[in-house]
Amino acid sequence: MLPLVTVVTPSYNQGEFIEETILSVLNQTYKNIQYIIVDGGSTDNTMDIVNTYRDRIDIVIHERDNGQSDAINKGFKLAKGELVTWINSDDILYPECVEQIVKLYQLHNDGAVYYGALVDHIDRTGNLIRVKKRFIKDKAYLLNEDYDVTQQGSFYPLKLVQKVNYVDESIHYCMDLDLWLRLLEHGSIYSYNEKSITGFRKWEGTKTSTGTRKFLRDIKSALLRNGASPFAKTILKIHYYTFKSRVKDFLIKSKLYSDKK
Repeated sequence: MLPLVTVVTPSYNQGEFIEETILSVLNQTYKNIQYIIVDGGSTDNTMDIVNTYRDRIDIVIHERDNGQSDAINKGFKLAKGELVTWINSDDILYPECVEQIVKLYQLHNDGAVYYGALVDHIDRTGNLIRVKKRFIKDKAYLLNEDYDVTQQGSFYPLKLVQKVNYVDESIHYCMDLDLWLRLLEHGSIYSYNEKSITGFRKWEGTKTSTGTRKFLRDIKSALLRNGASPFAKTILKIHYYTFKSRVKDFLIKSKLYSDKK
């Protein structure tokens, strides 16, 4: 029998995009899916859209939460699937995403992370910006070489997510990286690399666009907590990006000040 897969969508005021996200899950070629939407009390039209598809969504939660990590954990704790994932309410899964990941899982049942190595970066209206490729070898690679993970289209055995005590709710920006690092203590990582199976939406409202230095601080903390050396390439890269961000902010403020004179 084909394994059940649980997909969780955390959401808050994403009425502009959430219908596309919902349809991308409902229209998967793989049908043995439990779909859970966890909405943090949206005040826009998000719930009007969710309610349109409610008869096809297994669980809908609509209540205040303590942020994205809390919402993800609410979904994971209700999950029944062998594999679990979350897809944010502005991103999309392509139709064969779950099917291809399940095939990968059936070939390699010792994994802790299964992910699509190619991800389409799309703009606000869904146009392709670029295709990003990520080939991640193991935990050591993330700690010491490149900390960038591909959350969209990454799936995890539920029993391992439970074993590592779910997503760390104290982390606001890089909960995915921290989860990967903890999961990879308990299994291997496998990738599907034939084509893109997800779309990651790049627009000005994403957390990675609005909180650069906070994002970098979260990454540094997660890396060090999970075993990175203070002198690892990843940590030095964070120092460099933080410096660039500070210089950029200084130049912007200087220009604004000079323009007012």
